Amino acid sequence: MIVRREHEGDHEAVRRIHAAAFDRGDGLPVEVVLLDALRADEGWLPHLSWVAELDGRVVGHVVSTRGHVATVPCVGLGPNGVAPDVQRAGIGSALVHATIGAADASSEPLIALLGDPGYYSRFGFVPSSELGVEAPDDAWGAHFQALPLSAWTAEAHGAFRFAAPFDDLD
Repeated sequence: MIVRREHEGDHEAVRRIHAAAFDRGDGLPVEVVLLDALRADEGWLPHLSWVAELDGRVVGHVVSTRGHVATVPCVGLGPNGVAPDVQRAGIGSALVHATIGAADASSEPLIALLGDPGYYSRFGFVPSSELGVEAPDDAWGAHFQALPLSAWTAEAHGAFRFAAPFDDLD
């Protein structure tokens, strides 16, 4: 497996991955619609958007966009998707590790996400409230998580805001 930065030629494969990974049987998954909107948003962070290739085929993708905790810029992670036929093979984990390493090397203070605590805790993510970071929606509870990186300071506390396209989700 190779993990590398996403490039424009990957877009259709990435859309198919997210469509299949998040398929609920009721049309185009919201994650695909969100991904399309994020690509067009000024918050898109191309240096933190990764694909995983297996035998020359793009099989996984994770995107990161600019978020803020109060006025402190940080990273919002997701969606993170893996092709169904290769799930549970460590591909999603490799994508998260790549994101963490690159974000830390870029002096980002914090990564936040909405996801399964059982999955993301293995990377060091904790409920955001433990860091003084408030979820955009109180109903998210422990599913809204954050990971402080080397540049994190206590100044990064308060309400978290994802990139603008997240505001348009129902």
